[in-house]
Amino acid sequence: MVEKGSKKSAGAQKTATAVKGGVKKFQKKVRTSTRFRKPKTLKLTRAPKYPRKSLPNKVTLDQFQIIKFPLTTEPAMRQMENHNTIVFVVDVRANKPKIKDAVSKMYNITVQKVNTLVRPDGQKKAYVRLTPDVEALNVASKIGII
Repeated sequence: MVEKGSKKSAGAQKTATAVKGGVKKFQKKVRTSTRFRKPKTLKLTRAPKYPRKSLPNKVTLDQFQIIKFPLTTEPAMRQMENHNTIVFVVDVRANKPKIKDAVSKMYNITVQKVNTLVRPDGQKKAYVRLTPDVEALNVASKIGII
């Protein structure tokens, strides 16, 4: 005789329910596309134990590194007289807005526009056109070109 609470009776009960209800067959999932896509899983934000860089990147170009020196050649002087333009040799990595900011910070003048070209020797030349209220000759004398 089998007691009611024993393991055998529990196993027999499972078998009896399986026989009554029928064994459920595993249904294979029908895939409709040829591409298998990985399921989306939890992505945690990174919480590093230590910084990967010892120091942050320093600012490479400030106003003193952008402008190298003003040009004092005869064509540059002609630009100053005729077109209210000062010619500088600048860093090759500097772009027009950076050159404009650097000139306005260093010499306290307003710049109308900047044209640049890279010379055959690899240096960058910037033609800085000043606003009509500021004369290039006065700025040049203040800088010490003339």
